[in-house]
Amino acid sequence: MSSLSIVHWQWLLVVCSSLILFFLSPLAKTTDEFFKAVHKKKAPNTLVLTGSLIISWIFAKSITNAANLGLAFGLVGGVAYSGYYLSFAVAGIIIYQLRTKGNYKSIHEFLNTKFGKKAVAIFSILIAFRLFNEVWSNTMVIGNYFGEQGAASYYWAIVVFTFLTLSYALKGGLSSSIFTDVIQMVLFAILLMVILCTIFSTDNFSSKEIINSGTWNFELGLNLFFAALLQSFSYPFHDPVLTDRGFITSPKVTRKSFLWAALLGAFCIIFFSFIGIYAQTKGMQGQAAVDVGKAFGVVILLVINFIMITSAASTLDSTFSSFSKLLVIDLKLKKTVFFGRITMITVAVLGTIPVFLNAEILSATTISGTMVIGLTPIFIFWNKEVPKSSFYWSIFCGLFFGILLVFNLFPEELIFTKGKYASLLWSNLWGILCCTLLYFIPKWVK
Repeated sequence: MSSLSIVHWQWLLVVCSSLILFFLSPLAKTTDEFFKAVHKKKAPNTLVLTGSLIISWIFAKSITNAANLGLAFGLVGGVAYSGYYLSFAVAGIIIYQLRTKGNYKSIHEFLNTKFGKKAVAIFSILIAFRLFNEVWSNTMVIGNYFGEQGAASYYWAIVVFTFLTLSYALKGGLSSSIFTDVIQMVLFAILLMVILCTIFSTDNFSSKEIINSGTWNFELGLNLFFAALLQSFSYPFHDPVLTDRGFITSPKVTRKSFLWAALLGAFCIIFFSFIGIYAQTKGMQGQAAVDVGKAFGVVILLVINFIMITSAASTLDSTFSSFSKLLVIDLKLKKTVFFGRITMITVAVLGTIPVFLNAEILSATTISGTMVIGLTPIFIFWNKEVPKSSFYWSIFCGLFFGILLVFNLFPEELIFTKGKYASLLWSNLWGILCCTLLYFIPKWVK
């Protein structure tokens, strides 16, 4: 089959899957339906919420990164990236405590009560930046399947995919997001099984190759693993795609769903890294998922393409609904469904701009994760009495360490391991220690 025919099939997958989701998605008429996913006066159950959590976080950039890390570091790379899924367990436990012991209805209510409106404004800017990153970092993955970065086909694929996903998100808001997540999670599981069965059916690939594929040291993956674990104590709280789902059903169902999502999500990421490990055994270079798909022929390439489409769409529609809820419900700018839809269109347009500036996909996770390490003591010690100034000291300390990392200014004298992601690990470790210290200093002084 020619490359032109493959592109035609890929376009068919994007357009048809999006149209099917559009017609199946519920039409939200009330604010509860649009912003809280209430359907027939019922909240999502454990199974639905768990599936929604997993697929909304197994976004296209995540499984692309997992495959590429498997290619670069072997099994260690997949395990390292799965460390971020500790975020579910941390968020589930803290949100459960906020709801049962603090009686808070949202993250914003907690921050407003404890630290005031200015703290809420700063926090909202941080999560708006996060949501803005989610748009371009996921759509860029889709573009890679249609052409080289910079090609017209690459940009057209991104624009069309964003528009189609936006169309059904506009129809139902969070109700559409949760509903389509269930479909996308089932598709993801089936497609992942197809891919794994295919690569394990080859003569020279088995569990032995997976186990021996990496070296368990800091230089070859453990830097990222420990950095991911450290970021998991702050990372989930600046992601409304995750935290919004923590307040739409009962506290017990929420906690159970988040804990299951931590375990199952981590395994999904590790399983997907097997694609990169296979690519490593075959001496492949570049984008692991794309190269493996091409190596197995058009059918597997289209399966991998489709798994990227479903995962990217699930994150993208969640991003649109979360950004809408942030402005309408949390910040109370204008509580109407119409205004919520306008905000979705706005973030879709603005979030697509970095695509044309050649931004790096992995940086959307690692850098934003470092920028918000100041949230660690704020949520881990949520029930400790501290002055309002503690919030600002911790947040701005985290931003300071994030800036040091972005501009490669973190002192080498404070880095005690070698290899890739060493500066990421140590900037996060020292940063969290400093943030926690600065968080409690105003209390001690007072």
